[in-house]
Amino acid sequence: MNDIREKTPDKPIFYLDETWLNQNHTRSYIWQDSHIDGGLKIPTGKEARLILVHIGLAKTGFIPQCKLLYKNTKSTSSDYHSEINSDIFRDWFLKMLNMLKEPSVIVMDNASYHSIELNKALTTNSKKEIVQNRSNEKKIPFLPLETKVELLEKVKMNKKKECVYELDEEAYKIGHEVVRLPPYHCQYNPIEFIWVQVKSEVATKNTTFKIADVEKLTHEAIENVTVDNWKKCVEHAERVQKEDAEKELVREIRLEPVILTINPEDDDSSF
Repeated sequence: MNDIREKTPDKPIFYLDETWLNQNHTRSYIWQDSHIDGGLKIPTGKEARLILVHIGLAKTGFIPQCKLLYKNTKSTSSDYHSEINSDIFRDWFLKMLNMLKEPSVIVMDNASYHSIELNKALTTNSKKEIVQNRSNEKKIPFLPLETKVELLEKVKMNKKKECVYELDEEAYKIGHEVVRLPPYHCQYNPIEFIWVQVKSEVATKNTTFKIADVEKLTHEAIENVTVDNWKKCVEHAERVQKEDAEKELVREIRLEPVILTINPEDDDSSF
C-alpha cells in the first residue's frame, strides 16, 4: 500500500467490508437516576439480524449506489460471516466494479466468500476427464494410459504457489487492482472505524428493538457519515500502515544473516 501511494499518488483507493447489526443492538450502559426503576427493556430470545456491505474512499466517502443492506430473520449462528455467501458477494462486487469510473485499488480482507479460487484444486474425487482437461489447459504433457493418480501428481507439481482469485481477475480485466489485508490486521482498513461510528449511532437511537426500525436507523447513520469522517479514518489507517512498514524495515536490517565459516579440522573444543 505504501508503494502504491508513492508510485501512483492520484490513484483512488477504495476500502470495502461487511458488518452486522442485531435488532436488539443498543448501548451496553446508560445513565439512569438511582431513584427511578425501569429503563430500556431489551427483548430476550432470537434476534433478527441485518447484514451490511459497503465501500468508500477518503475523497468522496461512501459510494451511495453500492450500499447492500439486507435482513436475515433466520439466523442460527453467532458469526455473521455464515449469512453472506460467495454468490451474494460476487453479485455485489461485479456491480460495484461498474460504479468505479477510473482504474482504482480495492482493499478487502480474505473472507472465504471474497476468495473463490480460479481453477479450484483437483482432488481424488475429480473425474479423470476433468483432470485431463486441466492438464491440457496447463500444457502438461501426459499419456492416455496414465492413471488419474499419476495425472493429479503432475498437475500438483506444476501448480503455481500463488492463488489466483476469481474476483481479483474480474477487477483486473477492467483495470482495477485488488489488495488483500493480511489476517488479523483489520486496523489497516479505515472502514472498520466507520462501522464503529455507524453502529454507535444506531445503538444510541434504538429504543424499539424492532428490525424495521433498526434498518431505518442504519440507513440514517450511513447517511450521517461525512467525507471528513472518511478522510480522518483513512489518514489514521495509512499512518498505521506506514509505521508498521518502517518497523518491518528496521527488523529486516537487524536480522542480517550471520555467516560462520567452520574449518573442517576444528572440533567442538574450538568454539
